[in-house]
Amino acid sequence: MNRYEQWDIVSSVGLTALVVAAGRSVDTHRQDALISDPYAERFVAAAEPPTPLPTRPVTPRSDSEDELWQMMSGYMGVRTRFFDEFFDAAGGAGIRQAVVLAAGLDARAQRLEWAPGTTLFEVDQPAVLAFKDEVLGEAPGGGRPRCDRRTVAVDLRDDWTGALDGAGFDPTAPTAWLAEGLLPYLPADAQEALLAAVDERSAPGSRVALEDFTDIARQLQDPAFRRVADGIGVDMSELLHSDDRPDPGEQLAAHGWTVHRDNATDVAAGWGRTFDPLTQRLNGRADFVTATR
Repeated sequence: MNRYEQWDIVSSVGLTALVVAAGRSVDTHRQDALISDPYAERFVAAAEPPTPLPTRPVTPRSDSEDELWQMMSGYMGVRTRFFDEFFDAAGGAGIRQAVVLAAGLDARAQRLEWAPGTTLFEVDQPAVLAFKDEVLGEAPGGGRPRCDRRTVAVDLRDDWTGALDGAGFDPTAPTAWLAEGLLPYLPADAQEALLAAVDERSAPGSRVALEDFTDIARQLQDPAFRRVADGIGVDMSELLHSDDRPDPGEQLAAHGWTVHRDNATDVAAGWGRTFDPLTQRLNGRADFVTATR
């Protein structure tokens, strides 16, 4: 039995976190890599997923547009690089407090160069953080963070703001918030509540970054998307919410934030990367939304 089976790292949402880690690993080993994540491959290996996930660039088995490797070798690197630079810019602007919501297997605390004095809070379920810490602890150097990393072991459906405060969060200090790949997993009312809580706890000078897929219903109806999901063994229709919801950027703007959108395809092109046909169809319309207060 896989030693992490009890918390579903190899199924459901846990498996999607592994897919993201695999995508970061693939990009790390590309000749045109946009990121460097030496920990991602370790997470995948430690979890022992029932369906092997590529962690390095591979030659496609066919010209079929639904090869999983295509998505993993393109979009994840672009997305990760964009939000890496978001935190770098926040640090350059003097922000010394950061929060990653649903941090999953994100290893930014270990791999990014943080401004001196930065405190990074990683919010996620206890078992997720326990798995992550165990794997990091077995890495060379013990996976030491390059900032004051504080884990906040709580489900976002519970009192996560109270848990965040308990870990030492300062609501009077400017904060850089990240919700990467999170919003589609929340129903509309939960998304609104999450962004409202972020707004309430953001001092002047704070920043927010999030990923907006814009049309989850279209993705779920795409036959290629379903084939990709079936290939890794997860029913995404049970995990993602396609209900009508307020635009997250508009919600922040209504609270006085200055909002900017960057389309994923345009961001990729700026770094000299062109998405393959499948990635373009499924993720090319996604926006990376940033907001400042």
